[in-house]
Amino acid sequence: MVGSAGFVAPRHMKAILETGNQLVAALDPRDCMGVVDSYFPDTHFFTEFERFDRHLDKLRRAGQGIDYLSICSPNYLHDSHIRFALRSGADAICEKPLVLNPWNLDALSELEAQTGRRVNTILQLRLHPSIIALKQRLDRERAEQPGRVHDIDLSYVTARGRWYPVSWKGDAAKSGGIASNIGIHFFDMLIWLFGPPQASVVHQLDQSRGAGFLQLGSARVRWFLSVDYQDVPRESKEKGQRTFRSITVDGQELEFSEGFADLHTLSYQGILAGQGFGLEQARPSIEAVFAIRNSQPVGREGDYHPLLR
Repeated sequence: MVGSAGFVAPRHMKAILETGNQLVAALDPRDCMGVVDSYFPDTHFFTEFERFDRHLDKLRRAGQGIDYLSICSPNYLHDSHIRFALRSGADAICEKPLVLNPWNLDALSELEAQTGRRVNTILQLRLHPSIIALKQRLDRERAEQPGRVHDIDLSYVTARGRWYPVSWKGDAAKSGGIASNIGIHFFDMLIWLFGPPQASVVHQLDQSRGAGFLQLGSARVRWFLSVDYQDVPRESKEKGQRTFRSITVDGQELEFSEGFADLHTLSYQGILAGQGFGLEQARPSIEAVFAIRNSQPVGREGDYHPLLR
């Protein structure tokens, strides 16, 4: 594992454990690694890439090479660490976003062909029971009402403290910006449900907040993303909550607040069965957030999200 001291790494450790596998080596420049004791206390740990690389090479030459490299590092390092995995004779399991730029996918596809290894990404909302049930319903409706277009409002506020803008997550060159950092799972899920983007307008975009309109194959999507506590609705604040998540489909709330605990384990089970999500499944959402990141916001014009008011 690369990035083993990060926020998302314990979910991957849990998935590795629950699928009956072993974490043999971990790398992170930060050495706050007590969390690994809850999962794999015998894991070899490294704070320097060169020593990590040497250890994996030693295992490979002894006929004990790794099968997978789990990548939980900062977004801008994913592309490099995926390449390292493939060249080390391992498949990659990479957190979102797989890469920041669409052209990186083309180069990784070539490397997959050269090495015979595979790149997998975590798109866990596609495995959520409520989302799967919605897709099944939509597929039935399309057969009965071809051409129907749905109206979607996506609202996601996850308040972050003063550390956020100081960290790599606050640097768009490293995180891809807010649409990539906290929104890409939702964009992937909506594209999976309603088809590829046809048009995109960005109303607001800065370090802490983004909002826009996305025309999908069979949906009109108004989206709002924020890490600013001021954007948490009053009702949620009164309950002591710092996060607000809402998706409405034609005015009806999509209930998916539960069922997140095991989605990484389900993701690993699919990957191990050869049914992981690869480069081309990740491409549409990566292209969408790339376009958002490079758009000029137009302000509160047209069909903008109600929370912008």
